[in-house]
Amino acid sequence: MTPRRRAALLVLVATLLSGCVYYNGMYNTHRLAKSARKAERDGRVFEANNLWGQVITRAESLVVRHPRSKYANEANVLRGLALARLDQCPAAIGPLGRLSLLEKTGDLVEESALALGRCRLEVGDPAFADLAFVRVIDSRDPARRREARFYHARALRMSGRYEEALAVIRETPDARARNDLLLSLAATGRGDEALALADSLLAAKDTTLAWDSVTATLGRRDPRMASDLVGRLENDPRLVPAEVRATRLYDDGVRLAAVDTARSAARFEAAAGVKGRTESGERARLDLLRLSLRKARTLADLAPFADSLTALAARGSSAAAEAGLLGATVARLRRLSDSAAAGVPLGDLRLFLGAEDARDGLRAPVLAAALFRQLADDWPSSPYAPKAILAADRLDPSDLGEARARLDSLYSDSPYLAVLRGEEAPEFRQLEDSLQAFAAGRPLLPRGGASSGRRGIAPNQPDPRRPGDGNRPPPRRGLEP
Repeated sequence: MTPRRRAALLVLVATLLSGCVYYNGMYNTHRLAKSARKAERDGRVFEANNLWGQVITRAESLVVRHPRSKYANEANVLRGLALARLDQCPAAIGPLGRLSLLEKTGDLVEESALALGRCRLEVGDPAFADLAFVRVIDSRDPARRREARFYHARALRMSGRYEEALAVIRETPDARARNDLLLSLAATGRGDEALALADSLLAAKDTTLAWDSVTATLGRRDPRMASDLVGRLENDPRLVPAEVRATRLYDDGVRLAAVDTARSAARFEAAAGVKGRTESGERARLDLLRLSLRKARTLADLAPFADSLTALAARGSSAAAEAGLLGATVARLRRLSDSAAAGVPLGDLRLFLGAEDARDGLRAPVLAAALFRQLADDWPSSPYAPKAILAADRLDPSDLGEARARLDSLYSDSPYLAVLRGEEAPEFRQLEDSLQAFAAGRPLLPRGGASSGRRGIAPNQPDPRRPGDGNRPPPRRGLEP
């Protein structure tokens, strides 16, 4: 035998031996996986986890040593399956993705497709997850077919395809799909069916339901019906953690605010009344104060709320900062009685900004309209009087005719009316920029000091109505009255 033929023969033998070794490696890896599955079925969790760990090691070694083998994709899929079994989904998705490269079909392919789909769901990717489940929904194996259809319905529901999810759930009922069924009923507006199902599940004392997700989903379609479900949950005798209960009641109050203010306030009262100090309870207290402040008609009406807001701001909850800001707004408004009285320097500007605080900060339209009208009454020569009249009429158009007559007779040359008529009015921008400059600084009322001769301007201060008089205005905000 020539040296060349001898060398070729040695290469052939080595290749055959390598192939045998690799085939045996794959065989042993599959055998370990089979043993792991049996251990899972028998409830031997620790042993199963240990065996899946060995599958990962063996499969990884085969891929590293023989990356171009026809078995490389299969080894990768086995590794991904083992990682998924050990709840390592982020690491499992990559190797399981090689599933599409396998030419074979059968148990491994279907089992791995289910694993890939579940992992995709776990990382929040229901659309790609469903591609995996669809491969198995017509499986000949009844267990895998049932599993695929259950998760197919869940993926549809998580993708927002609620009608399709309902159809799948009703075609192949599965006790585990109760949560998906409830959510799909709620999302498709079948509130009556959802409540009927909820009643049966509550009667059966089902503790697996994501009730708060159901109420949130139902609330987006029908806040009142969602509130009915919250009421049923409140009547459930089982103990619920205080924070969960307070949050459930508070969220219900928020949903109801746009459709039923009385019922909303009642929910806030209930959330604030939950025993123990809860974050949602603190927010409910703040919202109750806001609701009461909105009813204020005079500055005197604000006095009872000052102490409550101060106490809430000092409690260190998530509502503390908002309570502090609201308390500061109330305090600033209460000072208007002195700082914005007729004849007080800069009082007209303080009164106008105070009216905006009442309108935008407290959302108290009656009080805001009263303050705007007070400016026009106490400061009739203020350049901001016509702007205040217009703002008051937007909030309360009850005396629109009288206001229009007043504007036409006293303020026909006002830049604000000129702009409304579509005319050019350079003074409009000057007035707006001056108001914003004053709002940014909010100077304190100077001690003593008589008027400097300019109406409403403190002595030794630049006139905020004249931008060229020492003022450099900041960027302006909205200009609507």
